[in-house]
Amino acid sequence: MMSEKDYAPLSAACVRALNDKIYEKRKAAALEIEKMVKEFAACNNTVQIKKLLKVLGRDFASSQNGHVRKGGLIGLAAIAVALGNDTCFYTEELVVPILACLEDTDLRVRYYACESLYNVAKIARGSLLPHLFPRIFDALARLAADPDHNVKTGAELLDRLMKEIVTESGTPFDLASFIPMLRERVYATNVFARQFVLSWIGALCACPSFNLLPFLPDILDGLFRILSDSTPGIRQMCDILLGEFLRSIKHEPSYVDYSSMVNILITHSQAPDDLLQFTAITWIKEFIQLSGETMLPFTASILSATLPCLAYEDDNRKNIRETAKAVNYSFMKLITVTKEKNSAKKEFGEIEGKGSNAEGMNENSVGNAPIPDQGKSESDQSLAGGEKSVDSSALDLELVVEELTKHLNHTSVATKVAVLGWIHHLHSCMPHEVLAHLEKGLFPALIRTLCDPSDEVVRQALKVMARLISESKGPPLSSLMKAVEAEDNNLAPPQMPGGDELALSAFVPNPYFSKFIIGLLRLFSSDRSLLEDRGSFIIRQLCSLLNSEAIYRALSEVLLSEDDLAFASLMVENLNCILLTSSELFTLRMKLKNLADKEAHELFQCLYACWCHSPVATVALLLLTQNYDTASELISTFGDLDVTVEFLTEIDRLIQLIESPIFTYLRLELLGTKPPGGRQNSSRESLLRALYGLLMLLPQSEAFHTLRRRLQCAPPLWPNCRCGGQFSGPSAGDAVSSSSSQQKPKSSDTKDESHKRKSWLKKDGDQMSGDSEAYTHIDPGLKHFLSVQERHNADKKMRRLSGVVECSVKLNES
Repeated sequence: MMSEKDYAPLSAACVRALNDKIYEKRKAAALEIEKMVKEFAACNNTVQIKKLLKVLGRDFASSQNGHVRKGGLIGLAAIAVALGNDTCFYTEELVVPILACLEDTDLRVRYYACESLYNVAKIARGSLLPHLFPRIFDALARLAADPDHNVKTGAELLDRLMKEIVTESGTPFDLASFIPMLRERVYATNVFARQFVLSWIGALCACPSFNLLPFLPDILDGLFRILSDSTPGIRQMCDILLGEFLRSIKHEPSYVDYSSMVNILITHSQAPDDLLQFTAITWIKEFIQLSGETMLPFTASILSATLPCLAYEDDNRKNIRETAKAVNYSFMKLITVTKEKNSAKKEFGEIEGKGSNAEGMNENSVGNAPIPDQGKSESDQSLAGGEKSVDSSALDLELVVEELTKHLNHTSVATKVAVLGWIHHLHSCMPHEVLAHLEKGLFPALIRTLCDPSDEVVRQALKVMARLISESKGPPLSSLMKAVEAEDNNLAPPQMPGGDELALSAFVPNPYFSKFIIGLLRLFSSDRSLLEDRGSFIIRQLCSLLNSEAIYRALSEVLLSEDDLAFASLMVENLNCILLTSSELFTLRMKLKNLADKEAHELFQCLYACWCHSPVATVALLLLTQNYDTASELISTFGDLDVTVEFLTEIDRLIQLIESPIFTYLRLELLGTKPPGGRQNSSRESLLRALYGLLMLLPQSEAFHTLRRRLQCAPPLWPNCRCGGQFSGPSAGDAVSSSSSQQKPKSSDTKDESHKRKSWLKKDGDQMSGDSEAYTHIDPGLKHFLSVQERHNADKKMRRLSGVVECSVKLNES
């Protein structure tokens, strides 16, 4: 036992009362201490006050006995009450012992410590903040997760009082020093600890005296982590707080460090939690609209976060999908606006440069040196120099293209369509920069996209490819801006005029055009099912987007040197079917019917050389172009070909086409009349001979009877009429005359004339009028056809032999 002198100035009775386990006795002792301190304060006896604080803080509050510690706590509170306004001179001696008791193992001691500190803080108020607030806040953060309900209740009362003190007007509170404490506590995982942190951030955010926006990057990540809490109340509380921050950002955007926060948002926009993801993407959308070009360096990362969200189809995540769509749309618009602004600056700089040069010349002419423009900054004066359409230092195009290329392999149609829309838009804004990245994986990825099972993806991929492989001048900035706005958040490539609306002379393919044609054919060659299922769709779309003549010329030229003859034949059959039946190629069909035109003749010459890979397709091309003499001669050679089931099937299809509206003009020519647009050298006799030749090739199938019934409807030939049997076709006089005259046999041609023929088609001088030129066929065309067919026969024999050898090897191995 300690002597009474050791507790001076406390009396023995007061000491016993403070040590008592009964609260009422400790309270009575506290009242005695309060009276004693008031007397000391009245006579300014600070020595006794400090001695009393030392006794209570060291001997009582630090005692091993729980009841003694409780007595010390109530005694310290009594001193604060007695001191009143003078408490500010003794805050550390009062508060430090109490803070130690807040960590006591005895829950009752912790509760009385909360009560004692509440009473001290209520009197000391702002004097606690400069030195003691960090320790008080740390203690409150621990008490928020205290397992005892009474302790938490007491801590909550103390917490509310401290918030009130901090947010009081004129309180000397150092917010910058407090933020690191918040940043540390915001990553707490305990529900009550998170609630505690949110309440403090909310209190500071609601106080006009504090601006948390400059410090938001320090706590934003932790807030988004709290948003994913499993407790609904915490999620709602955090969601409301983040909403308040976002409203503050909109009202005071100048205080916001967007660059420091965008990566945090990108990370959380890929979270599995729907609310967290939606909130992060919403913030990204607002950041793009508020900060503008500041977001350009983060384009690739934002695309990596938002593009997968476009794949969401369920109603629960519809808001995420629509917000992600808005983010992509806003970014496209931002790039367009940036391009427009940069172009305007460049034009303004050039005008200013020309004006200053002219002014300088005038002043120099009178002997005065030019006066520099003092009103323009260095940045304004440097605008006359060249610049790219969008600042390359702001937009890392390589990373953007890499990210887009990666997402072309996504499983979602909406995501892939958005990616293709991005590529199209970037090429519209910065064509040269995008083309520079084609070889780094984008071009092969676009080719592979044509294998996608979705028609929409293939259609949009072809739009993009058509844009990339042609040198057609892009739309002006104003129309591009209107196109983006008119799409109303539609991320697909916009509709652009093309196809046969673009004349062949105006269509200028770039080096990637031939690479695309070769790549497309390699794709068809390696995936025959793609050719069978989607080949027609792809070719038709290309012809609607680009000039159909350019497409067919390029395909024909590549197929002409194709080593895989079976594939070449199959490809020609498909191209021929598209040519004859597709509405997209109507203009091309009409052009081929007028071979008097030199351009049409050259096109026919190119197609004919390739079409020889397929006998039936060649006949169809000759019938389309009204070269009936050549067609009849060609059919007469079919007896030497390998007539297979596939061959007869092709003839069957041709008969069906002859009965279709495509060949209406041909059926009319069976009447012996010249249809509108028909060639002058068309021969009804040769047409009949060609059709009868097809009839003789067919077995007596449905197609046979169809053609026979059609031929029976034709008027009979004149008895003295002789079919033109030569490959060179009828003469000019035969074409113009209403009566059929006999053609001279081919044997009448001299060897010198045959030697002079250097092409499949020759000019007929008798038919030339003015600048127009007419052409008729000669022997080399038939020779080319026979030569190609000989190669096919040899190829078939080699493949059969290889098959036999392979079977023999397998038998020997077994």
